[in-house]
Amino acid sequence: MTYALITGASKGIGKAFAIECAKRGFNLLLVARSEQSLKELAQQLSEQYKVQADFFATDLSLPGSAQNVYSWCIKKNYAVNILVNNAGYGLSGSLENYNGDEYINMMQVNMMVPVYLIQLFLPMLHQQPRSYILNIASTAAYQAVPYLSVYSATKAFILSYSRAIRQELKNTGISVTCISPGATDTDFTVRAKIGEKGLKAAEKFNMSPEAVAKIAIRSMLAGKAEVITGFMNKLGAFMVWLLPKDLVERTAMKIYQ
Repeated sequence: MTYALITGASKGIGKAFAIECAKRGFNLLLVARSEQSLKELAQQLSEQYKVQADFFATDLSLPGSAQNVYSWCIKKNYAVNILVNNAGYGLSGSLENYNGDEYINMMQVNMMVPVYLIQLFLPMLHQQPRSYILNIASTAAYQAVPYLSVYSATKAFILSYSRAIRQELKNTGISVTCISPGATDTDFTVRAKIGEKGLKAAEKFNMSPEAVAKIAIRSMLAGKAEVITGFMNKLGAFMVWLLPKDLVERTAMKIYQ
């Protein structure tokens, strides 16, 4: 029996991923901080879609958390054939608004945990006839974003990393897909402390978590390399590529300043 392991699964896009996977008959391993939310979601999906579902509550910003997730799977004898690196968050505003530890914690969740989990689960993924890695970047990965600087850099890392390991694993049974959502109707803007101008700009591009999850899981199973969700987000990424970087960055700065 194999499982889809999803980080950040208690709410938002991660929860939508869990529901979409359950609809397709995949057994689930749900990882996030909120034990009660995970417990309720695992029970709901197990009953509704007749899949096996378990959960592991942990704070992925803490060192050793990825190893703890892997050790739990080994202890429970869970074989993972789908690894969804969804957990992540942003911090917006001036660099002086946060201390170094706050940035390090975000970098841990957004970058280090996906890398650690992939390294840990790689031998297990190789053992399956067909397996999948789904990494979640962002449309912010395609440009430098002043006042969202560290977050956008972490997502650029995930995008670049995903492209690279996809090529390394091309002749194996492991498919790597990177999904870049734009503005999505989740709690991201609250935790990131996005200002009024940023919220108004996001309204024009907002997608539901369910729509993002549907595109992402479909793209993953189709073996696609890289997908930006939504036509307007694709258009925005194209404009970023087309226009001078300084103009793009100054425009972004006015939105998030």
